[in-house]
Amino acid sequence: MRGLKIIFWALWRVWFYILMAIPILVMFPFLVLSILTESGYPYFFKMARIWAKFILFGMGFYYKIDKSQEMKYQKSYMIVANHTSMADIMLMLALTRNPFVFVGKKELSKIPLFGFFYKRTCILVDRSSSKSRMEVFNRAQKRINQGLSICIFPEGGVPDDESVLLDTFKDGAFRLAIEHEIPIVPITFADNKKRFSYTFFSGSPGIMRVKMHSHVETLGKTGVDRKEIREEVREIIYNQLIAFDSDPIKSYS
Repeated sequence: MRGLKIIFWALWRVWFYILMAIPILVMFPFLVLSILTESGYPYFFKMARIWAKFILFGMGFYYKIDKSQEMKYQKSYMIVANHTSMADIMLMLALTRNPFVFVGKKELSKIPLFGFFYKRTCILVDRSSSKSRMEVFNRAQKRINQGLSICIFPEGGVPDDESVLLDTFKDGAFRLAIEHEIPIVPITFADNKKRFSYTFFSGSPGIMRVKMHSHVETLGKTGVDRKEIREEVREIIYNQLIAFDSDPIKSYS
């Protein structure tokens, strides 16, 4: 039985990368046209959402979203969530029509085909370089000024230890949100680690529950409030993860 599971997991992981490639190949000319200018990004974003939903459906994932507050269309937000799975990217794209730009690690740009568009549309960060982190801040400011939202996973990466429920949060997302006085949208992903973690021989099709929390306002806040807001947002996500674990069926408090 263990041998059959290993075969299933291996084939399933390969299938994931095939699913990533299919819509990119089909939409390739339109995707390329949409990234030629910055004004074309909203069109790229719409196609990215199709790509994301195609992968989620093809992998046997179905998501259930509970929203405490709606995001207004064409309004800029700072979107933050816990990070445990590569599927977090696809699920985040599926959640909202508001065009946003990911801030993500540069290593993903090495993935064939996906990486071509990833490095041209996302804000890449080399976490070992202070210069890179400053460039990220400047590029994110430019995108916010263009009316786009920003999505950051504030843990700064996926913890190597999968027993960690929620890692500490970095300051970047909250610094940007305060600087531009844009609302923070905390999001909790309940099942992504179970469904499709970075451990190769693991995962299964099934539900992905999502809680989109009430927005945390930053209007009138300053740099001295950054730590307080950061910990407030982390506590919101952490408490929801605890609630999901205690009630695996509902837990939408």
